[in-house]
Amino acid sequence: MATQVTVVRNSQTGTIGHEDYSLYSSMSEDELIQMAIEQSLTEDPAEQLATQKTVSAVPREQALSNQPCNHNPPFPIYPWQRHTAQSRGQTQPSSLGSTQGVRRRYDGSLFSPPQPEVPDPLVSAIKAGDQNALNRMIQSGKNLAQPNKDGWLPLHEAAYYGREGCLKFLHKSYPGTIDQRTLQEETPLYLATNRGNLDCVIALLQAGAEPDIASKSRETPLYKACERKNVEAVRVLLQYNADPNHRCNRGWTALHEAVSRNDLEIIDLLVKGGAKVEIANCYGITSLFVAAESGHIEALRYLAKCGAEINTQASDKATALYEASKNGHTKIVEFLLSQGADANKTNKDGYLPIHMASKKGYYEIVKMLLPVTSRTRIKRSGISPLHFAAESNRDDVLEELIEAGFDVNATLSFERARLYEDRRTTVLYFAVINNNIYATELLLEAGANPNVDLINPLLISIRHGCLKTMKLLLDYGANIDAYVASHPTTFPATIMFSMKYLVLLKFLMDLGCDANSCFKCMYGNGPHPAIDMRRDRYNEPQVNKEQNVIQFCEMVSTPEMSRWAGPIIDVLLDYVGNVQLCSRLMEHIDSYEDWANIKNKAELPRPLAHLCRIKIRCTIGKGRISLIDTLPLPGRLLRYLQHDFTH
Repeated sequence: MATQVTVVRNSQTGTIGHEDYSLYSSMSEDELIQMAIEQSLTEDPAEQLATQKTVSAVPREQALSNQPCNHNPPFPIYPWQRHTAQSRGQTQPSSLGSTQGVRRRYDGSLFSPPQPEVPDPLVSAIKAGDQNALNRMIQSGKNLAQPNKDGWLPLHEAAYYGREGCLKFLHKSYPGTIDQRTLQEETPLYLATNRGNLDCVIALLQAGAEPDIASKSRETPLYKACERKNVEAVRVLLQYNADPNHRCNRGWTALHEAVSRNDLEIIDLLVKGGAKVEIANCYGITSLFVAAESGHIEALRYLAKCGAEINTQASDKATALYEASKNGHTKIVEFLLSQGADANKTNKDGYLPIHMASKKGYYEIVKMLLPVTSRTRIKRSGISPLHFAAESNRDDVLEELIEAGFDVNATLSFERARLYEDRRTTVLYFAVINNNIYATELLLEAGANPNVDLINPLLISIRHGCLKTMKLLLDYGANIDAYVASHPTTFPATIMFSMKYLVLLKFLMDLGCDANSCFKCMYGNGPHPAIDMRRDRYNEPQVNKEQNVIQFCEMVSTPEMSRWAGPIIDVLLDYVGNVQLCSRLMEHIDSYEDWANIKNKAELPRPLAHLCRIKIRCTIGKGRISLIDTLPLPGRLLRYLQHDFTH
């Protein structure tokens, strides 16, 4: 009965007692979690709180005499929580809050808050510079030559904190530890230099410390002194014969580091101390290259004066001039050119300095490079600076290059064009695809041919929906009936690209685009084969094996175009004479009652006035249709010829 009563009490309080704890030992963790969730959803919080208060109010004597109560904490502790608490060796709290450093999280689990670290008396004595305390430790038998878990000796600590007195005392007591390393292979001299503790650096060197022992990253004290721009430390280390040509794990020397910091005084000390100016790191970069790349003109001039190679090249064949041009360091470029730097050395990708300057839009640098750059080398590279300028929308550079006589019809080499999915080749294509109207007009006025690329730039302007660019291209001779050779159709690609935009479609029709081809169907009134609905990036269906090209009726039958078929056909009918609609086009027109008027428009024969308009437009020719308004004809007739139905 006692056991039964205990079980009832436990179910009321929502906790698990010691007696029935074994009932859950065979349950999986997922089952226990599910049980806990269900229990928490059915518990009455007010009842639970009242029960907790009742349990808390039980007198100490009664609690001690009632053994089961000792197993019931005032908050639910589920089996996985109990296991966690027991595994940590924690006692369960008997009330809200903490007991013996144990606290409860919001979810009821227990944890021990982090305890404040007790400072190491040895480190505290060193930080305070207390030599007497160190002496007392030694007298008491403490071994101060014993490293800690990180491999640090008290001597390392003294060097790190800059306590010269403690440093000398510890060295005197343990002279064999002066060059001992930590787990990161840092010597006391390295730590003192890195922290800028010059007195300790001098004391260690005077005591015989080796100046060239490197850390795990192969950085020496001299390297760290250059990194910290500590002139005095550099001077002292060099006086004690530190090696200025030691390389770190990247092949970087102290001179590389000093040049990257543009510290002339340290550079001078290193060079006079034996540093070699032509040493290259693992990427083939010399100190002069670092100066040019970083834009440090003073360091560059000093190294050039010392005889450093001006045309030095890194492992990727990039020159110092190339890097300076790429990073926009105008003064560096000017100085290198004055010293005879070769502007016609390419990097491994075949790019010249003028290519990078044009790409980044460094106008002044481009102007400096123009007179010294070989047009033959540019042509051999397979890409013109004009391409870079147009691609990056550097209009001022583009204009300067055109004025300098660069060929606006230069094309990318096959190897470079194939890097682009659309196989673009011309500078004009780059300008149009960026929707850069100013650059497009600039190139066209300079003589750019708009009909060279595999995909005509006019098609790109249609895709952008930019009437101004379209008109510019057409005014300068773009083929209004352009096709895409890699995606053959029986009708112009200009129509294919503009079918979703009826305003653009009408604009093209007004200027003489070939509408008749849209109504030439090889199947006529007969049945049409099923369409393969797969799409490519230009949204047309794939060519069937039985035929070579896509027909207009197949294009408008695609799911995304079929709902526009009627309005598209309606526009096209205004620009053709007597044409026969194929069975598929008739199916589209018959599918909507609102399109009945389109069917009536297509009935033969077409009105005589309409046929006369078509004949006059054909006689005028595509090239002059845009000039219809200049003909000596009545305004009403001109508007009729121009398909102006607003009057």
